[in-house]
Amino acid sequence: MALRVEIVSPEAALWSGLATALVARSSAGDFTILDHHTPLVGDVVPGRVKVLTPEGEIDFAVHGGYFQVGPGDEPGVTLATVLAGVAERTDEIDLARAQVAKDAAEAQLAAIARGDAHDAGAQLVLEQALQRAELRLALGGVKTTKLS
Repeated sequence: MALRVEIVSPEAALWSGLATALVARSSAGDFTILDHHTPLVGDVVPGRVKVLTPEGEIDFAVHGGYFQVGPGDEPGVTLATVLAGVAERTDEIDLARAQVAKDAAEAQLAAIARGDAHDAGAQLVLEQALQRAELRLALGGVKTTKLS
């Protein structure tokens, strides 16, 4: 019996392999998927997704998405798939780039708050960009005010 985990985004298959557990968070709370898990579909909220393997832990920054658990292609294999709109391994996060994105989003949001510009759609996009940057920084080891 085995658990196969796949972490995928529209751009790439980020990781696929045998695991002992998949740990993530949905809108209903934290969850862990183990071998023989009942079939299930749900959402994944922005945060850390952990894949536990016999060799160790692999962490991903996932910025929202879905997960599905069901039987794999081989008998006795449980397949857990995380489909994320944006995701990356935490050990591959470009912290300098994330800090630049955070600073830029904060500056643009401050301009909106001052009344220099106002576009509700742009504000939402900037807030989402700020959340992604803060998550990257937090999971990459940088303390932030919101996610530390």
